[in-house]
Amino acid sequence: MKFLKVVPTVFCAALLSAAFMPSAKADNWDKKTTVTFSEPIEIPGVHLQGWGVLPAGTYVFKLLDSRSDRHIVQIFNADESVIYATILAIPNYRLKPTDKTVITFNEGIEGRPEAIRAWFYPGSTSGEEFVYPKAKAMEIAAATKTPVLFTPAEIPLEVTAPIKSADEPVVVQLKQAPILALQPTGEQVELAVVVTPPPPAELPVTETTPTQVPVESLPATASSLPLIALCGLLALGGAAALQSLRNRAL
Repeated sequence: MKFLKVVPTVFCAALLSAAFMPSAKADNWDKKTTVTFSEPIEIPGVHLQGWGVLPAGTYVFKLLDSRSDRHIVQIFNADESVIYATILAIPNYRLKPTDKTVITFNEGIEGRPEAIRAWFYPGSTSGEEFVYPKAKAMEIAAATKTPVLFTPAEIPLEVTAPIKSADEPVVVQLKQAPILALQPTGEQVELAVVVTPPPPAELPVTETTPTQVPVESLPATASSLPLIALCGLLALGGAAALQSLRNRAL
């Protein structure tokens, strides 16, 4: 996205090595990634009551559903026995992948934890850009001076039981919710204004088949009469030789 190119975001990504574990193990299908936060972080989405801010510690990020243009990300505790949050996200693209997990934040809000913004899986150019509720997006955009994705849909912010299936009503509601971008001025704009589209797919290399030029037969300009005459002469010569031998024998 264009607004991920701002200096604060780059600075935040540069500090990643101090804030997170450098290693990340995961399946490509769900992009399971283990990270460790050195400070509390604020998270969007539908979370367990009392877990709108994650304390410093180790957490597991996984995709619950990645089969559409809207992805559902879940955050677990270290042993994956508790699901703290279920978050709506859309694909976010960058030019060059890295071999480590990259997480960016909405910076600039003094006196409160930084709000998580995007998560990039190791080795991938496509990451997850998180979507906030409208009220929270307005607060973050005004403080950070950068656009923030939000949904105006009325989705519950807290649940009493973890969301474990992509078919649960809350997840269906998240995937159907409209997504807009909120400018620091408070203006609501379409995603196309601030979101960089995915890079165009490389055109497949087409193997060209050499052009086959039909071989034309040469025109029949020569006659077969000389060959017939030659055969006749040879036959006459052979007959004469046999007659001569016969006369000598008599």
